[in-house]
Amino acid sequence: MELKLFYRTQRDLATALNQLVDAYWSEKIKEEILIEGIKSMYKNNQDKLMKNNEFTTVIQQQCGKRRLAIVKKIMEIN
Repeated sequence: MELKLFYRTQRDLATALNQLVDAYWSEKIKEEILIEGIKSMYKNNQDKLMKNNEFTTVIQQQCGKRRLAIVKKIMEIN
């Protein structure tokens, strides 16, 4: 699975997050790849992912609660 460093829109970012988490759930990628991918997406696309310490509305609508729960836990790990 190939990830970009920078995404053009919030929808593109949400689609990539969905694909990454879904690949992990279907056991196509390992946990380490999931963690590194999410950290990379967050680091390089903070303005599209978060606003006022919450996920943006587009990200919430496109990704859903279960996926975002995983993303949030990974972002809290340093």
